[in-house]
Amino acid sequence: MDDDHAAAAPHGADRATATRTMLTALVADFAARWHSHDTPPDLSAHLPAEPALRRSALIELIKIDLHERWQRSDDAPRLADYRNRFPELATAPLPPDLIYEEITARSRHTQVDLHEYHADYPTQMARIHHAITPGDHPPSTLAPGPRTTALADPTALDALDTINPGATIDDFDLLLPLGQGAFARVFLARQRTMSRLVAVKISHDRGIEPETLAQLDHDHIVRVFDQRHLTDRHLKLMYMQYIPGGTLLGVLRLLRHVPPAHRGGGTLLEAVDAATATGGVLEPHPSATRTELGTLSWPETVAWLGSRLAAALDYAGRHGVLHRDIKPANVLLTADGHPKLADFNISFNRHLPGANPVAYFGGSLPYMSPEQLLACHPARVASAADLDTRSDLYALAVVLWELLTGRVPFDDDIGDGETEHTLQAMIERRSRPVDPRFHAELPTDTPALLRHALLTCLAPDPADRYASGADLAQQLELSQDRAARDLVDPPAHSLRARLRMRPMPVVTVSSMFGQLLAGLYLGAHNTRLIGLQLGAAAAAHITHLGLLLAAVGVPVAITGLLYRCRHVFLVPDGLRRGRVFDAATLARARADTLACGDRIAAVAFACWIATLPILLARLLTLGSLPPGLLVDIIASNLVAAAVAVAYTYFPVTFFVMRWYYPPLIAAGPTTDADRIGLQRLLRRGRRYLGVAASVPLIGVPAGLMYLTADQQQAVIGAIIALCVGGLFGFAIALRAFYSLDSDLRALERILVPRPHP
Repeated sequence: MDDDHAAAAPHGADRATATRTMLTALVADFAARWHSHDTPPDLSAHLPAEPALRRSALIELIKIDLHERWQRSDDAPRLADYRNRFPELATAPLPPDLIYEEITARSRHTQVDLHEYHADYPTQMARIHHAITPGDHPPSTLAPGPRTTALADPTALDALDTINPGATIDDFDLLLPLGQGAFARVFLARQRTMSRLVAVKISHDRGIEPETLAQLDHDHIVRVFDQRHLTDRHLKLMYMQYIPGGTLLGVLRLLRHVPPAHRGGGTLLEAVDAATATGGVLEPHPSATRTELGTLSWPETVAWLGSRLAAALDYAGRHGVLHRDIKPANVLLTADGHPKLADFNISFNRHLPGANPVAYFGGSLPYMSPEQLLACHPARVASAADLDTRSDLYALAVVLWELLTGRVPFDDDIGDGETEHTLQAMIERRSRPVDPRFHAELPTDTPALLRHALLTCLAPDPADRYASGADLAQQLELSQDRAARDLVDPPAHSLRARLRMRPMPVVTVSSMFGQLLAGLYLGAHNTRLIGLQLGAAAAAHITHLGLLLAAVGVPVAITGLLYRCRHVFLVPDGLRRGRVFDAATLARARADTLACGDRIAAVAFACWIATLPILLARLLTLGSLPPGLLVDIIASNLVAAAVAVAYTYFPVTFFVMRWYYPPLIAAGPTTDADRIGLQRLLRRGRRYLGVAASVPLIGVPAGLMYLTADQQQAVIGAIIALCVGGLFGFAIALRAFYSLDSDLRALERILVPRPHP
């Protein structure tokens, strides 16, 4: 779990870990010299020759020197003395932890006046005063207290080196090594009293990991049972559930040997099975999860892993816990492939009394957010206390990007971060959006939603990232939902993608479809009856009147609809042009889009009903009509209105819901009103489906019931066309309804927030 992160970050991580280990050895040797000789050792004799490491080593050795000298004297050297002796200390501001070391070393024997430190080191004291006392204001004095150092206790370092498989420590028989880092080792062990296999982490007695994890109970966070202190060795033993499937670091190693085209959910299972076989204690069995993973593409698998880890970070964040060291080696895998977040050794829990982020600062450089790197930089004013969950989400996005591409999305060089100059270069690279050339390294089948989610998390400004792990988890789950993601991000070369956010042409054509069908039916039915009863001239006159009414009514209706549905057209067009709309405008556009089909259908029905009295009045002036024929003409107009309504509503609603509503969801935050609107739309769709079904069922008898045999013979072709066309149209409407139902359910999955675990 605390594996050397080098293998997961091939660009410089090996060197960084080696450097840290070397510095630890220097500290251990220097501390040993203090205890083995009567005279103080020469600090300068222990400094490395390599200039790039000299200042870092000097800072750590001064901490030991301060501690030992102030234990032996009330008049030991001060930081100013060290700066005069070692000019390299003056090349940059002193780090806050070094100043804090002097304060705590002096406070062992006397009260320390902190005003002098605030005067000499105002920036550093602003960052560390909460580490001295958790109050709102810095204290004026500091009583004696414990020392702190960023590196390991030398006694613990020596003790850790002597622990190997086969040993028995406390209640645990150590069986197999599972991981090793600079300050910890992890073993598969058998707990004697409980007769169970556990993972045992033995580390330097530093940090609050067990106290942190004891407060977390989540399916994707490793379960810690308890801890023991090995006081004689200055070590801490923590035992937890054994997770047999290895880590994401092992997955990355396997990916190097698997061509991108052959990667998928099975690749994850292959890595898990290999790790399980190495442990030799469990054999994988078929399960629903393994079956599901076998069907996923590699980007979907990465999203599957990421959504679960994001949910874990959300849970931890809501409990006041930040991880601050997200990397592949710290993500364990169960035998089914489920990820579990581990190694909270440098996490910070705001809910633990006395816990302070400065005291537990750390992380792995290749995965750090820009604000976390700033907190590492001794010359910058940022602090570990400034970090929040968005920093963890940034690191998670780097891990997921590395799983997709095999590398982190930055041009880091070997050794970056070891000096202030290279650390500054890392900060500058992460202070810009991810370079587009890295985008091309993503697999070609990476869903656009997954790409967008990762780039959002990798935004340089935390304000531009997701506010919580739940938000990221929802987006990652959506990127696995093939139906939903196809709605939000259609295939790049599809007609839907080309007409994206251009609703005017499609809605206009769709809204005219039902009117044309209704007009054709009336032209074949009513005009023939009128011609048979009153003559061809009367039929032509009524036809001209109908066209005139259409020429006047259609522009009026379109004008009214354009006003009522203006947000349906204007907002998508603005989004396409790069405009940004507030949440209220987007909500109005979504509501109008849901109502668009109803409004067009309602206007169409109103127009047909409004023209009926005008046509009847004019028809009665042209001659006498039998009552049965008059009733039939009225019934046929009502049937035409039903045709206009049904076959206008479904194409309009189908296209706006599939082509234009989903981008409006992606454009801004949604509310419960959107979900309720979708549910109401589905209920309305059933009613319109009933109208479509009534066309052949009611139209056929209504068109023949009051007619004589000659009149029936005249319109039999129109009636047959109505019957066949109605049945055919109903089948299309039914198919559109089922498709609409599927789309609405997919959209509901987008809209409904994920429940908290």
